[in-house]
Amino acid sequence: RHLRGINSQGLALRMEWKVCWHTQLRRQSISRAASAKLVLKVNEMKNYLQDKSIIITGAASGFGRLVTQKTAAMGANVTAVDINADGLAETLSSMRQLEGQAQSVVSDVTKFRDMKNVASKAIQAYGKIDIILNNAGIMPLAFYADHEKAIEKWHACIDINMKGVVNGIACVYDHMMEREEGHVINMSSIFGNYPVSGSNVYGATKVAVTYLSESLRVEACGKIKVTVIKPTGVLNTGLANSMVNPDAAIGIVGHNAANQQIIMEQLMSGEAEADQLNPDSPKYMALDADFVADQIVYAMNQPKGVSVSDITIRATGDQYIL
Repeated sequence: RHLRGINSQGLALRMEWKVCWHTQLRRQSISRAASAKLVLKVNEMKNYLQDKSIIITGAASGFGRLVTQKTAAMGANVTAVDINADGLAETLSSMRQLEGQAQSVVSDVTKFRDMKNVASKAIQAYGKIDIILNNAGIMPLAFYADHEKAIEKWHACIDINMKGVVNGIACVYDHMMEREEGHVINMSSIFGNYPVSGSNVYGATKVAVTYLSESLRVEACGKIKVTVIKPTGVLNTGLANSMVNPDAAIGIVGHNAANQQIIMEQLMSGEAEADQLNPDSPKYMALDADFVADQIVYAMNQPKGVSVSDITIRATGDQYIL
């Protein structure tokens, strides 16, 4: 009896182990199946931008042009906005073979009347406004000692970077709140993370963009999604052309200034290391605008119930301290 008891106990333990083993195998099988479905789902990302109506400011060049092209290629209906009529015409001419539709509206984002007209034309053409990308901006970096030559550009910076965002939000707010859905995407910058030498007015406008965005998110109570995009140094957008004093960019690199100077000289002379220009290398040091545009489109291309609130895009090997 004693031996039979031991054998019975051993049998019970073996049976218990066998059940656990089969359960574990089943769980692994389910996990593998779920993983396979997940991989399939990732590889087949749904296009949520088909037939969406999108307003994009600053669409004549840079990020604005790229996002206009990319979203139209995904079947969105885009209202491209800029004060630069020739640049807008170039943007639209580059899109003739794309799937979506696009219209251009020459407008000044600093004037609310202009932006109300943009919203009206988007609704008239496409029946609604789903997304607005407030992308128009300038970057007049300068030291306070440069005020004599910087003051007018600083005032323009406040008008475009800050008031332009206010006008962009205001022109779509009533429409989106009435529909109880919409998405506002505002372009900020890492310059808005912390004050550094030379950033003064430009950095302040980017702090304001974040503040305006977060306050909108709170007030809209889920009816309007809000995203803040913060790119780092991007060389091929034309933004650097608005700098008043190029030396004022030193604040963003801080203690890396000497090394950054060497890298920039190498870039300008065509002597940069191949890895510094290769996005597949961790030494990649300056983002191509295309990568930033892809992240903007990623934030747009989400289900209505998913909101990507903040994105900062960096080159892995950049020298920026913010």
